[in-house]
Amino acid sequence: MSAISGINALGQRIWLDNLSRKMLAEGELAQHIWNGVTGLTSNPSILLKGFKGSPYYREDLDAARKSGLSPEKRLEALILPDIRGACDLFLPVFENSGHEDGYVSLEVSPRLAFDMEGTVEAAIRLVSEVERPNLMIKVPATPEGIAAFEKLTSLGISINVTLIFSLHQVFHVQEAYVRGLRRYAESGENIGNVRSVASIFLSRIDTLVDNLPGCDAQLKGKAGVTLAKIAYQRYLDRFHGPAQGIGHPQKLLWASTGTKNPAYSDLLYVEPLIGKETVNTLPDATLAAFIDHGKAENTLESGIEEAKAHFVALEKAGINMEKVASQLFEEGMKAFDTAYSDLLALVA
Repeated sequence: MSAISGINALGQRIWLDNLSRKMLAEGELAQHIWNGVTGLTSNPSILLKGFKGSPYYREDLDAARKSGLSPEKRLEALILPDIRGACDLFLPVFENSGHEDGYVSLEVSPRLAFDMEGTVEAAIRLVSEVERPNLMIKVPATPEGIAAFEKLTSLGISINVTLIFSLHQVFHVQEAYVRGLRRYAESGENIGNVRSVASIFLSRIDTLVDNLPGCDAQLKGKAGVTLAKIAYQRYLDRFHGPAQGIGHPQKLLWASTGTKNPAYSDLLYVEPLIGKETVNTLPDATLAAFIDHGKAENTLESGIEEAKAHFVALEKAGINMEKVASQLFEEGMKAFDTAYSDLLALVA
């Protein structure tokens, strides 16, 4: 059994945190799917990386620049064919899994992060233009983004809520999902067609926390995994406990899973977080590392008391995880906005 098949057998799904036309044209994405990858995420930073130095966009880029379209429309003219191509490759996975797997995530413009109505409008338009059943729109976990997420869920649109760094955000995203599902059910629609994931960013948490005053050697390198384990307990309580919702549970997705500190395991955000009804989206290097030497074991529900104790220890050390989350969210939004601006400049 391959490493990815081993994870699949334990109820977790592996998505690829990358997309480029080169991957589509040269069969790399098809090979990943053959090896057991069941979905894909993209964001402005990933798309910018795919564009730079690639010959596959040259003709389309020249055509877009001469089209007279706005920079935003030119950019979509380059991006959407890749999204459709990825959706088509994952479509058999989508259909064979009963619509549980096989999703491709496309993010709305970062410039709409604090515009609820603009986010809803953009998401509806992108769903219409991509026209693929396994598209999942990405919306950031700002208050306005969460409100847009609830509205879009009530319209039957599958959403990936991104840039989550705290338990507070997890709670509000989950409640918005349940409210949106209930509204969709009240309209007489089949809520079984709606899926959602909540993307919790992990490695960035440790990068910040490790360098805060009060974070001694015993506390370093554990905050990201700790947050994920506690969030999963919240997931089980919300969707499988007394307060369970309706429809399909909103799965937790581990994002930002490439280890940034070379002193840590290259699988720090993979091996300790394997469990049922979750998704882990891996960059190429982390995926290759797991295929090479990863172990597929059910680890997500182990060490829960230790995780809770670690959160208490962080608090006693003067590390406020909500403040950490706020700073990381601002930095994440800025990074995506910068990448998006660079993309617009590229097609201008």
